[in-house]
Amino acid sequence: MGGLAACREIRRDSDVAIVMLTVRNSEEDKVAALDAGADDFVTKPFSTPELMARIRAALRRVPGAQSSLKKVCVGEIVIDFEERAVSREGVSTHLTPKELDLMRFMTQHANQVLSHRELLQAVWGPDYGDQVDYLRVFVKNLRKKMEPNPEHPQYITTEPWVGYRLRGAVESL
Repeated sequence: MGGLAACREIRRDSDVAIVMLTVRNSEEDKVAALDAGADDFVTKPFSTPELMARIRAALRRVPGAQSSLKKVCVGEIVIDFEERAVSREGVSTHLTPKELDLMRFMTQHANQVLSHRELLQAVWGPDYGDQVDYLRVFVKNLRKKMEPNPEHPQYITTEPWVGYRLRGAVESL
């Protein structure tokens, strides 16, 4: 079975992300692949960072890849994924796209210890597994927006030498 037939067969039963990687680079080949159901088309030779970025972009567009929850409550905190905001005591604060992605992943894994590497790779991609300082900055900013006392967090807690945990029952609103 060729690549186009495989793509059509996969697309018939699934909404998974499909990025075609091929040596074919004519316009007709690209159009045929996209018409067959591919989400993106990358020709060889390619750069690994670009390929990884295209895969991340394709995954963001896949239905169901992200939580279908529109709004959740964790304790007295309300996270509105559609409005990209977090509210505490009636005060709403805007979340950046990465803060929102981080909160989405943490709410999907509430009360579980999430390692630095797991969080980084889930939100930023496989190339970011060792960027712990990067993650710390985002967690610090989220705590400022969410926590009653960011210096003594009750929702996003640190698991020393491991990662973080979102504490509390997550209720869909």
